[in-house]
Amino acid sequence: MTAAHCTLHELLAVTIARTIQDGEVGFTGLATGGPAALYATGIPLAAMELARRTHAPNLTLVLAGWLINPNLQELTALPAAEFDPALLRLSCESQLMDYPGQYALRRGDIDFGFSAGVQVDVEGNLNSVCVGDPARPKVRLVGPILIPEHMAVFGREVIMMPHHEHRNFVQHVDYVAGVGYPGGSAGRAKLGLPHGGPELVVTPKCIFGFDKAAGRAVVRSIHPGVRADALQEATGFDLGDLRDVPQTVPPTREELEILRREVNPRGVLLPLP
Repeated sequence: MTAAHCTLHELLAVTIARTIQDGEVGFTGLATGGPAALYATGIPLAAMELARRTHAPNLTLVLAGWLINPNLQELTALPAAEFDPALLRLSCESQLMDYPGQYALRRGDIDFGFSAGVQVDVEGNLNSVCVGDPARPKVRLVGPILIPEHMAVFGREVIMMPHHEHRNFVQHVDYVAGVGYPGGSAGRAKLGLPHGGPELVVTPKCIFGFDKAAGRAVVRSIHPGVRADALQEATGFDLGDLRDVPQTVPPTREELEILRREVNPRGVLLPLP
């Protein structure tokens, strides 16, 4: 199976699924509007469901903070809000009546989560609040929502960025909604954040990981068809030497078949190829 056989979104879902371990608890919220919904909700749901149907059968999927292990096959479209009528009717193992219910965030019961924003900087700080001077912003965004908690008390966070342009990947975000690694792991500890933080940043061009000791984003892999020089041109901070960075590994035939036939047969979570 080669990269030519899968779409970009399938590639991202499979890449994320491979990082999930059996027995973990994963959380994703909801986003609205085209690419934002696809990256913040569709791809994470596809990745978790793929992991559950392959190597992580005991994964617990928490959707929108109150649905536990929902039957995603009943969805006809991605929900537009946390209490969308489609979610209220969705079969699931349980519905939480109060948030976070049995998953007390302060205890670190959520192993991993997904979040998105408009800016990420070299330290992994995430901005979903405003663009420009916070006192007089050029653009106001949706706000922090649950991102501070995601980046502070979840075991690890996967930041989903639907656009990879110079304005999205900046040296310093205009507003810190979620804390990355300012001053590295030691800097997080001084802020009272001894664990958690971003683990990956997933974009249409590459996958970032982090040198947590140094507090710096590092390109882990580059997607097929993306040139290293074009990646640097689209990024507002120095990526260093990219010559030895590997290509993002495509799905195996088995992974792609399960993703298409069982996880996403009608194209609800991911666009069909």
